[in-house]
Amino acid sequence: MSEKLLVVSTSPHIFTREDTKKIMWNTVLSLLPPVLGALYFFGIRALWVILVSVISAVITEAIWLYLRKMPLSMSLDGSQVITGILLALTLPPSIPLWMVSLGSIFAIIFGKQVFGGIGQNIFNPALIGRAFLMAAFPVELTTWAVPHTGFPMHFDATTSATPLALWKFSHQMTSYKALFLGNVGGSLGETSALLILIGFAFLVAKKYIDWKESVSYVGTVFVLGGIFWLINPSKYPDPLFHILSGGLMLGAVYMITDMVTSPVTSKGRIIYGIGAGILVILIRLFGGYPEGVMYSILLMNLTRPWIDRLTIRRRFGEVKR
Repeated sequence: MSEKLLVVSTSPHIFTREDTKKIMWNTVLSLLPPVLGALYFFGIRALWVILVSVISAVITEAIWLYLRKMPLSMSLDGSQVITGILLALTLPPSIPLWMVSLGSIFAIIFGKQVFGGIGQNIFNPALIGRAFLMAAFPVELTTWAVPHTGFPMHFDATTSATPLALWKFSHQMTSYKALFLGNVGGSLGETSALLILIGFAFLVAKKYIDWKESVSYVGTVFVLGGIFWLINPSKYPDPLFHILSGGLMLGAVYMITDMVTSPVTSKGRIIYGIGAGILVILIRLFGGYPEGVMYSILLMNLTRPWIDRLTIRRRFGEVKR
């Protein structure tokens, strides 16, 4: 006589063909448009910056795993490749390659591995690496190159200011067309909003990110920036300029949506995005630094546990004391 047994096991109970490795490598695939854009505008130098950053990240993680006597195969799950690419895309093309390597090493060790590895870090590793480089080498991190048109395989070291710096210190605006397509000075991957939006569409279609975080982040910048612009348009830039310039689009798509460092609840993600958007405007308009994306996301990373605790749903049947 056959018996049907009830199998009791721990979570997760939902099965899918997706796993961490597949998600990570698909995210790398979504980064191809801004990577190709970096090559288009900054030539072979962009390729070297990206390769050095990625290789340094992979090797650093492999060494760390070896020292911890953990499987070296974990160093090829794609997460460290994402960190290397994202760090490179936040850097200027003229930065010395040894600084790129140092920033990547710092990002993996102090942004990820010291917390226990993938899924346990409290800060976005790529932004931790960039914050370190910004503190250690501020001149190199704020020296920008003139972009090219066409497909140059050389590098012109002629310097130029970013659109945000031009506005911040000279009140000079940049055309929206140049900002949208990417033919402006800046970091490797933050110049073209169009290419970043292509990656965003892919990630949303694959359901790897929650669009609420990106929309609440960008929407808050648009609304708050618009209020200041309406108050004094001669002093403050319009909200569309805030969205298209600097690293806002890159941060909104690939940084603030990080599944490890962002809240787990839908309501929490909206609060998270709104808080980061407020910080961007405060830093850009009233701080001495023309950009604010990096600090806004890192500061909101600190609030993530509190936001989760505030917005977590009560268990079914739970009664408040």
